[in-house]
Amino acid sequence: MQVTPTTFWLEHAWLGTLPRVLGSARTGGTPIEPGVALDVRDGRIAAVRTGVPAPPPGAEILRGLTLPGLANAHSHAFHRALRGTVQVGSGTFWTWREVMYAVADRLTPDTYHDLARAVYAEMALAGITCVGEFHYVHHAPGGTPYADPNAMGEALIAAAAEAGIRITLLDTAYLSAGFGQPPNAHQLRFSDGTADAWAARCALLEERDHARIGAAIHSVRAVPADQLTTVARWAEERRAPLHVHLSEQTAENDACREVHGRTPARLLADHGVLGPRTTGVHNTHLTDEDIALIGGSGTGTCMCPTTERDLADGIGPAVALQRAGSPLSLGSDSHAVVDLFEEARAMELNERLRSRTRGHWTAAALLRAATADGHAALGWADAGTLEPGALADLTTIALDSVRTAGPLPRLGAETAVFAASAADVSHTVVGGRHVVRDGLHTLVPEVPKALADAVAALRG
Repeated sequence: MQVTPTTFWLEHAWLGTLPRVLGSARTGGTPIEPGVALDVRDGRIAAVRTGVPAPPPGAEILRGLTLPGLANAHSHAFHRALRGTVQVGSGTFWTWREVMYAVADRLTPDTYHDLARAVYAEMALAGITCVGEFHYVHHAPGGTPYADPNAMGEALIAAAAEAGIRITLLDTAYLSAGFGQPPNAHQLRFSDGTADAWAARCALLEERDHARIGAAIHSVRAVPADQLTTVARWAEERRAPLHVHLSEQTAENDACREVHGRTPARLLADHGVLGPRTTGVHNTHLTDEDIALIGGSGTGTCMCPTTERDLADGIGPAVALQRAGSPLSLGSDSHAVVDLFEEARAMELNERLRSRTRGHWTAAALLRAATADGHAALGWADAGTLEPGALADLTTIALDSVRTAGPLPRLGAETAVFAASAADVSHTVVGGRHVVRDGLHTLVPEVPKALADAVAALRG
C-alpha cells in the first residue's frame, strides 16, 4: 500500500491513546487538538505537527474530527446475509444458529468473495480500517476440500484488498459438534478432521502487506480438549494472534462442567490457550475465578454488544475483566449493524443498565478499545494511533450532522462515542490512501447494490 508522500490537514484530531481509564470522564472532556498536519510517507505517519491553523499548500483536508482507523476485532462476514431475516419471530441463539447454517451451506469461494468484498466496503464506510475475520467455512459442502484447500480464506483476503482495508484472517479450528460429538451435516465443511490437519492447511496461508494470518479455536465445544494445545502451539510458534469464542452461552458452560469438571476458561488455561496474544470473544458468563484467569494471564476480551443483545446472549462483565487486566476490543460479529461507535457506546450503556450508575469508561478509554487495543488484538500493533511510525490509517467523522452538531469541538471524542454513528464517517484513509472520500467508497462503486446483489445470490 505504498503511496507518494503527502500531508493531511486535520481540522480536529484525537491524538492520544490515554490509559485504559475506568471511571468518570475528566472535567472538560477528552483533549482534542485543533489544526493538525500529518505528514505521510510510504503509508506511514512520518510526522505530526500540531498548532497548524490553516491547511498547508497541497494538503489533503479532513474537516471534522479525525481518529485513528477503527479495528473491527470480530467478524463473520457471511452473517451479513442474515440481517433482517433473523428478526422474524422468537427464539434463542440456538434457533438463530440453524438459520445461519442454511446460509453457510450456500457459500462458494466466488459468492463468499462477492459478499465479503461488499461487507468490508460497508466497514470502510463506517471508518473501519482493519477487520479480524473469524473464518471457519473452509471446505465444500460435505467436507470435501477445494482444489486450493484455502480457497475460502483466499477469497476473504482478496475481498479485503479490493475493499481497501486490512485483514487478520483468524483461521478457525472447528472439529466437532459438541463435547465428544462428530460434526453434523452443516459443520462438515468447517472441519479439517484433526487439529494437526487444520495446522497443516493453515501453514499454506501467506501474509501480505494488507493481510496477516492468525488462529482461532471456535469454542471448547468445537475443539476437543486434547487438541487445544495443538492450535495454541501453532499460534505461539508464529507469534500470531489467537482468538476463541468463550462462555457465550450458559448451555456450553454447563456441558463443559459436566464433561470436564471445570469451566471453559479453566479448560483453556489448563491447555495453554490463555495469554497476551489470545483474545476471548464475548466472555459473557464467567465466574470470579474465570475473570481472574483471563485478566491475570493478560488475555484480551472482545465485546460485541450489538450481536450479544441481538442474540439475547447477555451482558458480559467488561468492567471486572478490564480491572483484572484484560484489554478490551470491539467487534460487530454477526453484523446486525456495522458501527464501531455503537459498539463502544453500547458497552458503556449496557453497564449503566446493569449497575444503575454512569461513567464506567471515559470516551478515550472506549476509543482506545475501538482503535489501538483492537489493532493489537489482531496483530497490528503498529496501527491504531496517530503518531510517527504508525500506519497512516485514519477515520474522520463530520461534526455538523444532525447527530453531531451542537457540542463544542473540544468535546469531539465524547460526541463520537455517545452521539455519532457510522453514517457520520466522511473519510477513511488506509496506508495514506483515501478509501472513503466525502462519504463515498473510492474502490467499490454502489456499495448498497453490491450488498444487495451478494445477498440475493445466496438466497438463490
